[in-house]
Amino acid sequence: MNDLTCIIIGGGHAGLGALKAIKEETWGMANGRRIRFVLLDKQPGHVRKILLFRPAVGEEEIMIPWTHYGFSEGVEFVQGTVTSVDSREKQIRYEDAQGNNARIRYDLLVVAVGSVVRQPDLDQGGISLTDLQTAAVIRERWRANLRKAAGETNSKERKRLLTVAVAGAGISGIETSSELALEMQKEASSLGLNPSDISVYLVSGQERLFMEGPEKVGRKLDQILSECGVTVLYNRKVMREEAGVMTLSNGDRLPVGLCIWTIGLISNPTLRTMGLPLTPDGQVLVDECYRVQGAPCIYSIGDCARIVDPKTGKVAAMRCAEVAIQEDRLGKIVMADLEGRPAPIHKSAPLDLFCIGLGENRGLVWGRKWGLNIIVTGKPAWKFRNAAWDAGSKLRQKT
Repeated sequence: MNDLTCIIIGGGHAGLGALKAIKEETWGMANGRRIRFVLLDKQPGHVRKILLFRPAVGEEEIMIPWTHYGFSEGVEFVQGTVTSVDSREKQIRYEDAQGNNARIRYDLLVVAVGSVVRQPDLDQGGISLTDLQTAAVIRERWRANLRKAAGETNSKERKRLLTVAVAGAGISGIETSSELALEMQKEASSLGLNPSDISVYLVSGQERLFMEGPEKVGRKLDQILSECGVTVLYNRKVMREEAGVMTLSNGDRLPVGLCIWTIGLISNPTLRTMGLPLTPDGQVLVDECYRVQGAPCIYSIGDCARIVDPKTGKVAAMRCAEVAIQEDRLGKIVMADLEGRPAPIHKSAPLDLFCIGLGENRGLVWGRKWGLNIIVTGKPAWKFRNAAWDAGSKLRQKT
């Protein structure tokens, strides 16, 4: 009997999870046939995208080479960008790292290309925290501003250079602003500047932080951010940043040395080239078993798929807690489909759980079950958040 080829497109949290779950569930074999796995991603390693704010603040390396992972037996890593999926011929076309066109035939295909950061219009100025390159630009920009401020004699210009605004107060904005404020204070001190002169603003279009949970969680986040040196501006949006001046929706104008956009996620636009059925928002249409509609032997999970709980009608959100459950279930679904038996169906996460990092030894974890709210803060929450980050990237826990 011929071997089977299972291709996973995307090496993010969902792709790594899908590979691990299917490999463990099938133990490399299905009905006596060996399964060959191919993980295809445009990067030379797994980018811990959820930690993208870290290289914008310091110089932490958040790309992990594929060789780090213990999937080596029966797994091939291919660097490239998928250009099309032919579900009839069961093959994908892609462009490799050298720009050459290539194709691979599959028996099973998992599409897990995730999401990308939403970007503002070009005329809105500022810089969006989208990838490793923009993270490095942000880091060098605020550091250069502090160095200029150390020799600046004009008090207004010095204040502008020491001011950063983060536009967008979701979890990414909260984590970025808190760590940035703390790191800028350290850098200022090393340059002979007064750390208390650092100003970091987090601009929120809502009346409070963390609309996903209760008001008291939002208040607690505001308190911790204030302790970090972050001022939250509520009920307003950043309209544009131009020539060092940020204009807000209420008409206020704020001089800033840097404006960073963190305005949420959208489904990966590369999906539109693959020829798969999509929603108007660009997510892959799947059934309750993550099977792509009208495309046999193709599955999709994570941020790039529109997954609906058939019992409750709840749509899965773009967050790691959802992906962790989907990837484990996908392994069981694939094995059931290979064996021709009924497969498990999607169920929403049984627990609302959010983890937020707020700088070293600071964090907040909120969970809700049976109507009860659980809030953990401080170092325990920070440790929990780090464990969640490591689990998402399939890293062994540090002891």
